[in-house]
Amino acid sequence: MKIAIIGTGNLGISIAKGILHSNGATSMYLTKRNLEEIRVFEKYGNVTITSDNREAVDNSDILIFAVQPRHFAGILEEIKDILTEKHVLISTITGFSIASMEAIVGKAQYIIRSMPNTAISVGDSMTCLCSNEAGKKRIDLAKAIFNRMGHSMEIPETRMQAATVICASGIAFWMRLIRATTQGAIQLGFDAKEAQELAMHTCHGAASLLINSGNHPEQEIDKVTTPMGCTIEGLNEMEHQGLSSSLIRGIIASHDKINQIKKG
Repeated sequence: MKIAIIGTGNLGISIAKGILHSNGATSMYLTKRNLEEIRVFEKYGNVTITSDNREAVDNSDILIFAVQPRHFAGILEEIKDILTEKHVLISTITGFSIASMEAIVGKAQYIIRSMPNTAISVGDSMTCLCSNEAGKKRIDLAKAIFNRMGHSMEIPETRMQAATVICASGIAFWMRLIRATTQGAIQLGFDAKEAQELAMHTCHGAASLLINSGNHPEQEIDKVTTPMGCTIEGLNEMEHQGLSSSLIRGIIASHDKINQIKKG
């Protein structure tokens, strides 16, 4: 596949790393105003870096847009005259609707919205996808790209804001939980490096248990909670202090904020 990433900032770099590490592209163009920040990618023989978006589009079939929302419309205007029936447009831009893209490039273009997270750089992203009517013909292609870098799910566009909170912001939420567990382990006597290692691998194991078993979390919790034991004592104290409630309230607050941004 000939892939271009238009706007190689933090997310674009993560996507580029994920694709390259999974050998998911025969050629790749990366665009950015300041090329020095992505010069490291020149070590890959199949990667071209450029500040010319049109050059990248001309030499690619799949266009992944990872620019700031305020720049996206202008970039689509810049390249729309050179788009062909071969091009698949995949947007990662929060709050920029399919209808807004169609208004610029037309409904006949294959348009897909994606919401990956930064774990895509290590091949472990949760990516949500939706498309316009034409894009349904290429949604499986988009899934194939993102499944090489984790797991993907097709959802209605009306759920993309919520997916941003759960999957993209969710990385930060889980990082904070891992940090808190690390701090607890330090208080119990482990040094900082040991504490983080214990916390992050236990978190990874918990998720893997659910992914591989298909069980509900409570089923796995039941396996490690014994009557009058230390696990249930800790869980109940966490709930008394509002663990589940604070997480849910944080997710809702984040969703409220993203909806305010969309309206603004």
